[in-house]
Amino acid sequence: MTFDHFGLSPEILRAVSEQGYEIPTPIQEQAIPLVGAGRDVMGRAQTGTGKTAAFALPMLQRLRGHANTSFSPARHPVRALILTPTRELAVQVYDSFRNYGRHVPLRYAVVYGGVPIEPQTKELLAGVEILVATPGRLLDHVGQRTVNLSQVEILVLDEADRMLDMGFMPDIRRIVDLLGNRKQTLLFSATFSSEIRALARTLLNDPVSVDIEPQTTSADTVNQVVYLVDTDRKRELLAEIVRKRNLRQVLVFTRTKIMAGRLASQLDRDGVEAVSIHGDRSQPERERALADFKSGDVRVLVATDVAARGLDIDALPIVVNYELPHVAHDYVHRIGRTGRAGAAGEAVSLVAPEEEDYLKAVNRHLKRDLPVKIVKGFEPTLGASHGRSARPASRSGARSSTRRPASSGRRTAPGTDSAAQVA
Repeated sequence: MTFDHFGLSPEILRAVSEQGYEIPTPIQEQAIPLVGAGRDVMGRAQTGTGKTAAFALPMLQRLRGHANTSFSPARHPVRALILTPTRELAVQVYDSFRNYGRHVPLRYAVVYGGVPIEPQTKELLAGVEILVATPGRLLDHVGQRTVNLSQVEILVLDEADRMLDMGFMPDIRRIVDLLGNRKQTLLFSATFSSEIRALARTLLNDPVSVDIEPQTTSADTVNQVVYLVDTDRKRELLAEIVRKRNLRQVLVFTRTKIMAGRLASQLDRDGVEAVSIHGDRSQPERERALADFKSGDVRVLVATDVAARGLDIDALPIVVNYELPHVAHDYVHRIGRTGRAGAAGEAVSLVAPEEEDYLKAVNRHLKRDLPVKIVKGFEPTLGASHGRSARPASRSGARSSTRRPASSGRRTAPGTDSAAQVA
């Protein structure tokens, strides 16, 4: 199947071709006809599956009938609203609409917090048909009467599970109450938890479910390994891995904003160029950090889960869990940053013996045990407590391959690697 099968206009097909896409992904193949037919859709798909195009392309096709070249703001009311949990994801979705709709005379805008509101206000008052927004900043504009949502026909909740986690539901319900002309609602989530299903029952009308990837499945193209190491030697091991392998682009995850900022500063002082993105950094600071990382000016980007959600980094070779996440399913989101579009990727987790419960939770979520290893020279001194899998293998120099998956039925004793062999 190609994109020609969806009945998209020549202008949209031209834009898709210019982006280099020829064959739709599974979620696009299933969701585009449904969204194009006006059905409410409840879609589950992990990051990197082409989810944005799955709703952007049919929405553009439907709204192009409203396209006009009038300068009057009244001729350009907001007809489609896409809500996202983070600023980064909002920008990514906005860029997708602009790219796919570049030959269609529709107006697009994105609003999010952390930046001055005045430029956004000017853009909204000029009229836009497609608006991408984070809930808080959108309500700011509603309060200042700089946006009118009464003519919104299509509502999209993107990464609804993350919006639930971040406590946006009261804001979302306030926004939904303002949509007097809504005809279609689309909800996309990486998980179909009971809370998501309950939300869908209140917002969606006779929805069609599109379920692309099992909730606990991680990318098959990502080679995953755990390295046991004492907490106070994690930074040293991470720097050793980056230097010895001459890695040029490493995304590192921490659990807290404080750790993200501290680790980036310490790595930078150690001679490993690093920057951080987290909730306490302004939007311009985040954008500059991401631009430096993408351009190769810095080698390591340290991020929290919330800040990294929606990051769009092409061909990212490796993700490092400096700290495993509080919530096990966030592990899948993290490693989904690499191994995208069928490319090979690597995910390394640095786990201290006292972090056993986090590792157990991830293993339960994946329904298999991740392979556990110890890097020579970085053997944990506290004594690991992962049951049999935590006992170091013989230090006689034997090394086991990091590419061999651990059995889901029993744990294997960790091998010993040098830092240069990691992942």
